[in-house]
Amino acid sequence: MRTDVYNQMVRDFVQMTDAMNRRLSATPYDYARNGGHDGESAQATRTMRLPIDAYATDDAFVLSAYVPGVSPENVEIVFEGEELTIRGKFDPQTEGVDYIKRELFHGAFERRVTFNVPVNADAIEATYSNGVLTLRVPKAEEIKPKQIKVQVK
Repeated sequence: MRTDVYNQMVRDFVQMTDAMNRRLSATPYDYARNGGHDGESAQATRTMRLPIDAYATDDAFVLSAYVPGVSPENVEIVFEGEELTIRGKFDPQTEGVDYIKRELFHGAFERRVTFNVPVNADAIEATYSNGVLTLRVPKAEEIKPKQIKVQVK
């Protein structure tokens, strides 16, 4: 019984300590934890890490990211060396509005993805549909699986 009370007290203390550390911390704003941004001043200087989904097929890597409201012309995609970079900016829908609640992110975003296998940079395709940016990064021919036929003699 005494152990249960002690364990609960330690858990409560750890939770309080974690909350105080988050509140008083000098670390940058954690967009993923808080689900929004922390004001106008931070939005002008901060670059959000764009969340993505990624998977591999036999022929290519496929990356998807939600970028609603961003014009495809305002998204910059660069492949250099082994790194793919996606950059852009979420512009506010209305300027000079006195918001009651503002949780949507407005400002610059960027995501860098490094490929540890050779890819065909000349054949990378980017499509945009209904606010979803999809990139298809083909694997280089030398790493694609080769089917070898067994010959009977």
